[in-house]
Amino acid sequence: MKTSIIIPARYASTRFPGKPLIDIRGKAMIQRVYEQASLCKLADSVIVATDDERIFEHVKPFGKVMMTSSTHSTGTERCAELAQQLDADLIINVQGDEPFLHPEQVDTLIRFMIEHKEFSIGTLAKSIAHLEELNSPHTVKVVFNGLHEAIYFSRHAIPFLRDKKTDNPLKQHTFYKHIGMYAYHRKTLLGIAGLSPTPLEQAESLEQLRWLENGIGIGITETTHESVSIDTPEDLEMALELFNDRY
Repeated sequence: MKTSIIIPARYASTRFPGKPLIDIRGKAMIQRVYEQASLCKLADSVIVATDDERIFEHVKPFGKVMMTSSTHSTGTERCAELAQQLDADLIINVQGDEPFLHPEQVDTLIRFMIEHKEFSIGTLAKSIAHLEELNSPHTVKVVFNGLHEAIYFSRHAIPFLRDKKTDNPLKQHTFYKHIGMYAYHRKTLLGIAGLSPTPLEQAESLEQLRWLENGIGIGITETTHESVSIDTPEDLEMALELFNDRY
């Protein structure tokens, strides 16, 4: 199964303009994401998809980059534009704001899609270890069934424990957070890019609910690796501390 990793990267972030080009100990964030993705063993190519000349020119010396339309509202739409031009069976959407991406996560997701052909979309989940994450609306939670199929994604803690026996729900039940990396079969990606927003998606502001509301199953495979994304300047400060601890 020929596989391409696409890293959507836009300059005009509302909360952190110019985010892909911020410096993380001598390298731009987009370069660190690209280099980590390139360590994946099961992918055939890695491509940055951007609508900004500054990002395009920055990536050219070290990697493959392609320009996309500036009208896209999601990374999925940006990936779909490139997918039309690629000879790939499987597209992996890797977030451009995760400089500490674990290549093993990408390989885990690719392997899952190869082994579970019943799914045309796949993503990752990790058990939640801290109560702060469970209660934070910024941490997306997911529940899935025994067949690895997503049932629902929410910013709220799910499931609700009706007969709560402790102040710490994590001692009573295993909760999972969603790791925002996606694998799509090419045909499916091209199809979902044209879907209109749906009520549940708009209520939670979660694009993956659009796919569930349209009857498209999403496969879930577990990872033990943490995901660290940089959405704000404050996140950058924590990321720099993590960089010092790790490297």
